Amino acid sequence: MKILVINCGSSSLKYQLIDMNGEVLLAKGICEQIATKDTATFTHRVYADESKNIKALPYEMHSHEDAVQLVIKILTDEKHGVIKSMNEIDAVGHRVLHGAEKFSGSVVVTEAVKEAIKECFVLGPLHNPANLMGIEACEAIMKDVPQVAVFDTGFHATMPDYVYMYALPYEYYENYGIRRYGFHGTSHRFISMRANQILNKENSKIVTCHLGNGSSISAVVGGKCFDTTMGVTPLEGIMMGTRCGSIDPAIIPIIMKNESLSPDEVAAVMNKKSGMLGLTGTSDNRTIEKRAKKGDERAKLVENMLCHQLTKYIGGYAAAMGGLDAVVFTGGIGENNPHYRTKVVEKLEFLGTKIDEEKNKLRGEEVEISVPGSKVRVFVIPTNEELMIARDTKELCG
Repeated sequence: MKILVINCGSSSLKYQLIDMNGEVLLAKGICEQIATKDTATFTHRVYADESKNIKALPYEMHSHEDAVQLVIKILTDEKHGVIKSMNEIDAVGHRVLHGAEKFSGSVVVTEAVKEAIKECFVLGPLHNPANLMGIEACEAIMKDVPQVAVFDTGFHATMPDYVYMYALPYEYYENYGIRRYGFHGTSHRFISMRANQILNKENSKIVTCHLGNGSSISAVVGGKCFDTTMGVTPLEGIMMGTRCGSIDPAIIPIIMKNESLSPDEVAAVMNKKSGMLGLTGTSDNRTIEKRAKKGDERAKLVENMLCHQLTKYIGGYAAAMGGLDAVVFTGGIGENNPHYRTKVVEKLEFLGTKIDEEKNKLRGEEVEISVPGSKVRVFVIPTNEELMIARDTKELCG
């Protein structure tokens, strides 16, 4: 069974073609600058034969449907392709950001499902419209191929009400759906499942840390999400590349008055001009790490802030779950920054863990970085959201 996984942004389309017989990645790529003033580009990689690769070539793409057409054309192309015809694609799995309370798991796309995704536009205004465009583009081109929607929020649907509610007038929840939803759910589900396989323990208590340009932490009990750092939007929680994370809400009207900003403008500041970028002028964690080693005070400030916030959430979740069996790091920063992992795990030694410095030097590989006998085990597990989407798609369509 071959499954095409699609992740659509407002002007981009990422794809992977996975052969579920052995879960082999056949090809992946990205269409960028779709329907913008800039020239659209297409990048394509075939893992079994690098001679078939395409690197950032310009293509005409005026819509997401054009992008899907191009993806199918290249996947079936004699020179660059990995399949002979579109008929070899058995199903398509789509990443969809926000399912609100409408979806607690992945679903086969129907007209009713598409309407429900539209109803979530107000909660996911940047992502959901693009996600739906991707679904409709694939439907138009692959009319008889089943489509599956996999929601970022789905994994977090098991949170209890005392965790997901905000202390605001209750009618805001009733009228507008204002509550904690959480994101990166597909990643947290993938790495928590893998950690559970390693632990082989019933009702395990795990903290999963997805750390990249966007970052979130989740508390997972017995394979189900109990709490998570992101909220009604991905802005809440720990500091990120360009997002401020959790702040005193009263700061917002103060900034609006002093800077003469509209609600949309101040939201843009918090989402796109804050976090690491706001404090150092760059959102690239690798650059920040280099600057910190050279003594840059703001870079060191960012490192200390992030590691403090990570430690605080992990410790708090351990208390809220009534124990802790494992901590898992993933994402671009989580998988590739041994320095941060050391700083965080050292603070957790009181819980019964100690870091193995040699194993911790590894980057981007699955490894246990705690010493043998640690009461709390610490893992680095590379995430694979696309494979998780493909697995859900296979389960629903296989």
